[in-house]
Amino acid sequence: MTDRPDAGLALRIPVELPSGATTVSGVLEAADEPWAALAVTHGAGTRFDHPGVTGFAGALARLGVTTLRFNLPYAEAGRRMPGPASHAIAGWTGALAALAEAAPGLALWASGRSYGGRMASMAAAEGAIAPAGLVYLGYPLHPPGRPDKPRVEHLPQVNAPQLFVSGTKDPFVDPHEQLEAAVASCRDAELLWIEGAGHSFDVAGRRRPAAETAADLAVPVVEFLRRQG
Repeated sequence: MTDRPDAGLALRIPVELPSGATTVSGVLEAADEPWAALAVTHGAGTRFDHPGVTGFAGALARLGVTTLRFNLPYAEAGRRMPGPASHAIAGWTGALAALAEAAPGLALWASGRSYGGRMASMAAAEGAIAPAGLVYLGYPLHPPGRPDKPRVEHLPQVNAPQLFVSGTKDPFVDPHEQLEAAVASCRDAELLWIEGAGHSFDVAGRRRPAAETAADLAVPVVEFLRRQG
């Protein structure tokens, strides 16, 4: 581990892949007086240093939630396209274990943008991770324009509370009724619509840095975490 005052504590997270042991990059941002801890990862085609991840993680840390942002194995290997789901699930297993070690005694949460969030839900449904709850930032319910290809079968198998944060202009959740039905099928889930926001939570006509847009999401997420006790 090496100390990086500008971005928290950089670390290597052990991950057990079917092909053998490896590590992925992570950064821990410790809150001053933490009351919870959350691991967060990126969407397909990006990395843990994407401003949509760093802005969200930093804002949570300022609100008392220690955060660990990390790469999924395919991103660590320098690839833009995700590999097997089992590799991403292994990445989540390693990240939650690392967060538990770094934040003993705190409730552990899992969150991810788009693909990263969907992989967290699959890991939870399979029992590979058992977080206090999950937060999805732009859950990719189906490929854009393909509502006939929903990715929902596993969601009712997630035992922990779930929060779906989605933009009303997100093509991955059109029609909205399909996401609402998926959320209703879950054991314990809430849906938060961000009016006018797209898949990256940008709003047409508002030119804002991605990190600021992501930081705004921390406030309703913290409210959800607080409600869960």
